[in-house]
Amino acid sequence: MIKGDEMASYISVPRDLTKVKSKVVLNLTKRQVICFSIAAAIGVPTFFLLKHFTSVSSASMGMIMIMLPMFFFGMYEKNGEPLEVILFHFIQANIIRPKKRIYETRNYYELLHRQAVAEEEIEKILRKYRKKETRR
Repeated sequence: MIKGDEMASYISVPRDLTKVKSKVVLNLTKRQVICFSIAAAIGVPTFFLLKHFTSVSSASMGMIMIMLPMFFFGMYEKNGEPLEVILFHFIQANIIRPKKRIYETRNYYELLHRQAVAEEEIEKILRKYRKKETRR
């Protein structure tokens, strides 16, 4: 019989180990650390530049607006794909590639029919040419 104090604690282990990401610093992945560093490198100087021209609260809002895209690039992931891959697929599907994709099949019977018609025309031309040759 197990008493309340002696109960074992359980740790959940994911079934699919390919989805486990290695953490580098402060429980963040290398990708997140890089994106947050870039966001800080862009956002902090922006804050100090904006602080000279506007109030502190509007400078902080400007800093947040500039840093937010990098936070999204670092954090957002859907179906194992990061944000830039999702954006690339979205741009490719909606802008680069045509909206209407026409499904065309090759009808081999039609190709055979065209070939037969072309051969018949060639035979007619050859017959006319041979008739002229035999008359001379």
